[in-house]
Amino acid sequence: MTTEDKFLKAVQELRKTEKKVNFNQTVDLIINLKNFDVRRESFNIFVPVPHKVKERKIAGFFERKSKVIDTIIKNDFSKYKEKKEMKRLIRKYDAFIASAKLMPSIATSFGRVLGPVGKMPSPQLGILPSDDEKMIQAMMTKINSTVRVRVKEPSIKIAIAKEALEDKDIAENALAVYQKILEKLPKKIDNVRSIKIKFSMDKPVSVKL
Repeated sequence: MTTEDKFLKAVQELRKTEKKVNFNQTVDLIINLKNFDVRRESFNIFVPVPHKVKERKIAGFFERKSKVIDTIIKNDFSKYKEKKEMKRLIRKYDAFIASAKLMPSIATSFGRVLGPVGKMPSPQLGILPSDDEKMIQAMMTKINSTVRVRVKEPSIKIAIAKEALEDKDIAENALAVYQKILEKLPKKIDNVRSIKIKFSMDKPVSVKL
């Protein structure tokens, strides 16, 4: 049985005990580590997955209004000096993108708030060379099919899909994230204590690799 088949089997087991709820639950992949020094070996990576994780609400920092994304133009940055407006902005959007030339101004005006919550546009995911509409659209698609993995403790929990996705597609997303994390671990599989997968409202099911 391949690793992907083992993830698929775990998802199918999860379906058997799935609670009926009136919303589209998140699918979480949980990887518990061992013999891993979080202070010295922690990492922060972006993992592209084959199937859209969810439709994220995205805004852009640009010099002119875009037709394809909610835009905060440079002339409006001063509006967000008030904490109330800044908090409203952060609650409203899941992610932000920006043109490279505006990044110094964005860092000054928004960095202290966006940085700590992981929503600051980054070179890996979010900063564009220009405000070209096709580039903006492509980045939005990339963000919706990318998972961010930040390892700050010995247990990693990552949202990899929504339950409405087909079982095989969930398994493929899980495999992509697992393989990328494995690449980053210093002792590879020897750093993995256990792997589980779960829906928001259900108990986790073990993935037996």
